Amino acid sequence: MVSPSVLRGLTREQRNTFIASFLGWTLDAFDFFLVVVVLRHVASDLHATFLAASIAVTLTLALRPLGALIFGWFADRYGRRVPLMVDVACFSILELATALSPNLTVFIVLRALYGIAMGGEWGIGAALAMEVLPAEKRGLFSGILQEGYAVGNLFAGLVFGLLFTHIGWRWMFVIGALPALLIFYIRSNVPESPVWLAGNVRKFAAGPHPLLLALRQRWPLFIYSVLFMAAFNFMSHGTQDPYVSAFLNGQHGFSPALSGTINSIASIGAIVGGILFGALSQRFGRRSMIVICAILGAALIPLWAFSTTVAMLALGGFLMQVMVQGAWGIIPAHLNEISPAEIRGTFPGFTYQFGNLIASGTLTIEALLATKTFALPNGHPNYAMAMAVFIGAVFALVIVITLIGYFIVPEHRDRTF
Repeated sequence: MVSPSVLRGLTREQRNTFIASFLGWTLDAFDFFLVVVVLRHVASDLHATFLAASIAVTLTLALRPLGALIFGWFADRYGRRVPLMVDVACFSILELATALSPNLTVFIVLRALYGIAMGGEWGIGAALAMEVLPAEKRGLFSGILQEGYAVGNLFAGLVFGLLFTHIGWRWMFVIGALPALLIFYIRSNVPESPVWLAGNVRKFAAGPHPLLLALRQRWPLFIYSVLFMAAFNFMSHGTQDPYVSAFLNGQHGFSPALSGTINSIASIGAIVGGILFGALSQRFGRRSMIVICAILGAALIPLWAFSTTVAMLALGGFLMQVMVQGAWGIIPAHLNEISPAEIRGTFPGFTYQFGNLIASGTLTIEALLATKTFALPNGHPNYAMAMAVFIGAVFALVIVITLIGYFIVPEHRDRTF
């Protein structure tokens, strides 16, 4: 959560802008993770297999780059504030519509459309926040902002654990439409980005779109950033998407309440990790902290995947998310710092979500590994082994691509926007 003491020292406009960006990403993530935690039950109610239902998550992730491109273009051309409000309205309406899905096909289509809206929020919110905040505090607030994702996961786990048995999955999606109320806060309290007002509006006066110019002139940076974010998305979705519904609820047979509790503990670890390593990256460097998180995460795989008691599974989940989201907490600042200034509304969100497209099949890949490659002797899926092998390879990939970054672009850690 955003502590009032952390926000001390900021102006009223800076505080309001950061809170709006944080809440936007939190509520967006909450809506996404509602699907993840109830997917097995959705599949059962709509007479489908878990593997078939997992396509909904894949398409949500796959269409996020389109949302980042559409909303990012509007954010660079018309400002950050209004596109952010439109985006929040879109994902709230689609969340409500999901509750009314009559069959799996409609459910999957609505989640695909939701992916477009979800893809737009992060880039706009991160650009708006990073452009407003002081450069020397960017690392800390980057960690806090990114962990809105973990807070959303935490809320989804709590709602699943506390309410699912009483209201079912459809009413959980009705609750997921509440982020629409954030629009009123943004409209009343959040000013337009001063960086955009000072410069970007002039860059669209004539000539090609700055995104096209940047792609032509800085294509190695784009390719690197997309691959970098693909590795990060494999890392986060590989440790989170199958965790509750398939691993805890399915393979271990835990109740929704217990699965939700363990997931909430892991989400707290994510929040701790994002804030801690985001702050450390301001002093010791963005890339060095990412590599350390990946090394420590790899060392935690046996505890995380192969523990047999509830206590050790909870500890493994907590520590794993400290490392995974510790690395992720650095990303909002790092991507905005290496972004060409004239397309900061588009570049971070587009490269992030294009990486998401590459990693969009993570849940389906892990489901196939669990059911086909590493199935247990009794024929049941072995998500423990599937997750362990998959994530071990991903951590190695994160380390390699992060180190390659030193040859592509400097960190620009203290860059003034």
